[in-house]
Amino acid sequence: MGRRGENPEVDWPARPDTSLALNRMGTFDWDLDSGRMHLDPTALEVLDLRPDEFPGTPAGLGLRIPPVEAARLDARVAQALKDGRSHYGAYVRSRRRDGSPAWTHLQGHVLRERDGRPYRIIGILRDAAHDPGEPGAAGERDEGRRRMTGVVERTTAILAHARTVNDVTDTLKDPEALGHLGAVSVMLGVVDGGRIHLVAEGQLGSYVPEIEYTRTDAQFPMSEAVRTMQPVFLASREEFQRRYPLLWPYIEPLAVRSGVYLPLIAQGRPIGALGLLYTRDGDFTAEERNLLMALGSGIAQSLQRAILFEQEHDLAEGLQRAMLPRRIPDVPGARIAVRYRSARMGRDVGGDWYDVIPLGEGRVGVMIGDVEGHDTDAAAVMGQLRIVLRAYITEGHTPGAAMERASAFLRELETERFATCTYAEVDLTTGMIGMVRAGHLDPVVRRGDGSCHRVQVAGGLPLGLPARDGAPHEGAPSGSGYPVTSLELHPGDTLLLCTDGLIERPGSDADTGMREFMEAVHGGPADVEELADLLCDLVGDAGGGDDMALLVLRRRGTPDARGGGPLRHRLDPGDADAPTAVRHLIRAAVAAWGAGERADEIELAADELMTNALVHTDGGAQVGLRLTAQGRVRFEVEDSSSALPRPRDAGDWEESGRGLLLVDRLADAWGVEPRGGGKRVWCEFDLAGPEGAPETAA
Repeated sequence: MGRRGENPEVDWPARPDTSLALNRMGTFDWDLDSGRMHLDPTALEVLDLRPDEFPGTPAGLGLRIPPVEAARLDARVAQALKDGRSHYGAYVRSRRRDGSPAWTHLQGHVLRERDGRPYRIIGILRDAAHDPGEPGAAGERDEGRRRMTGVVERTTAILAHARTVNDVTDTLKDPEALGHLGAVSVMLGVVDGGRIHLVAEGQLGSYVPEIEYTRTDAQFPMSEAVRTMQPVFLASREEFQRRYPLLWPYIEPLAVRSGVYLPLIAQGRPIGALGLLYTRDGDFTAEERNLLMALGSGIAQSLQRAILFEQEHDLAEGLQRAMLPRRIPDVPGARIAVRYRSARMGRDVGGDWYDVIPLGEGRVGVMIGDVEGHDTDAAAVMGQLRIVLRAYITEGHTPGAAMERASAFLRELETERFATCTYAEVDLTTGMIGMVRAGHLDPVVRRGDGSCHRVQVAGGLPLGLPARDGAPHEGAPSGSGYPVTSLELHPGDTLLLCTDGLIERPGSDADTGMREFMEAVHGGPADVEELADLLCDLVGDAGGGDDMALLVLRRRGTPDARGGGPLRHRLDPGDADAPTAVRHLIRAAVAAWGAGERADEIELAADELMTNALVHTDGGAQVGLRLTAQGRVRFEVEDSSSALPRPRDAGDWEESGRGLLLVDRLADAWGVEPRGGGKRVWCEFDLAGPEGAPETAA
């Protein structure tokens, strides 16, 4: 290989010792520079792999070693390399070809160069369920010792990844873990003040139904172990009866003949106790006692970490919830449901928020947002930002102005954080909604007939970020960083706002999560509470470890037959992006109304009318789209110019003059209406298809 450390050169791959194979131990050889890994035939047999299944890299072990176990093994190897150790060992869960569980034990020897850099690992692996034994009683004792040692090592390794008390108790109840110690009952008690709270009883057979809470000064073995910080070993039923008469009535009907209660001590104080009951007679050997004490020490450390983790999380989550509204007000004309779920990541809580703001006169403001980061600072910034936005809105600022001010406020905090947000102001009397978006997900609207679509809201940059080189935000006209997009919410229609935690899926892109979200919305119940529960359950434990917030608003009333329109949007002179935003909104709306193949015609005609308004007028225009009572899609452009447009024949080399001729050919009807200080140009499309020659009205 060219380089040599203190170790003699070893051929690639390392030649296995025949005695290893006889004892069902395989060898592996891993070149760290090239990434190649060699498994000898016995190693392949241990992992239940065919030679053609193994590609010759560590990734190939993933066929038998689950990702969680592989990550734990990688961490063990990385730590050994970092610490400069020459050896490491680990027990990992694996799966045989038929899916049955197994345990594999690996031991590696690290070869290093003279400067200490590791370049190769040679080691052995074996099926932990087939340790070599010896005949006779001595062999049985040695087999039992190896089994207990392996169980203690495996259990300690698994507990190293426990993040909550439930993780600890689940491990203790797992037959693959403590069950191999031969115990028929496993009990875990946690000290809670002057009491012991029994939080887990093993499902390994019979168990002792002790009182859920017992005092530490009571005459129970678990209490004594906590009180004295010494293990309690009971070698016979007679000893149970003599030493603990209060417990004996529970033990007597069981097949239990011995037991041990281990104190769980962390940082010099008892935090709990572990009880193990056995059907065997006789005292525990010195070696068994030492192993059990080692087990108790490992469990104590894991339990303490889990308790501290939960305390930290509860503190952070309490801060986060204190920053959210304490209640959602009743809003006449609407049903509103909110949901919030925190990621169980210790202090790593997020900055997701929602709010509902009654504005009077049948209006309500709803918002949802997410501050960058997952810590208590993100939660604190979230609370300040929510309150500031609420204050600006209740002061009467327009949605766009409120967003601008909130963004400036976040920059002034100098937290180096940004936030995404969507705010919608809903007039429940008319159904009109004005929405602004700051880098957040587009809202979703479900119509009364069950159809749903994403509303492409023209938006600006996330709050707290300055506009690039002083330029306006995405989709914003000059001088406005957060333009308002308008649409109508008909009676029975539902508006849904959410944060990205609701659509994130591990191992999948956001489009997959959004598609599942939309499908659930389309087929979900009409009741907002039931729909909110359904959408949160859709994520369940498959979320991406992020917080998630959801707000669902349904306008009261009987749903329209087709649930159509209207949509309104402002066009300003010089705003090159506004027509693009309107085209997206038109396409989404007419698709939801069933326009089918006519969607392209509607979009093209609308684009011509918008272009005419922007090119030939000075004051901008207001565009609108709605579904008429006759089932036609009607698009309108209203401007302040009194000059009435007329179609004309353009020459072959003229660049303009064909717009109205194109509208005349595409639309089923079109016309111009004088409007005092301006005019309205409109066109209509029958969704059933063209019906003869287009009508023209002046």
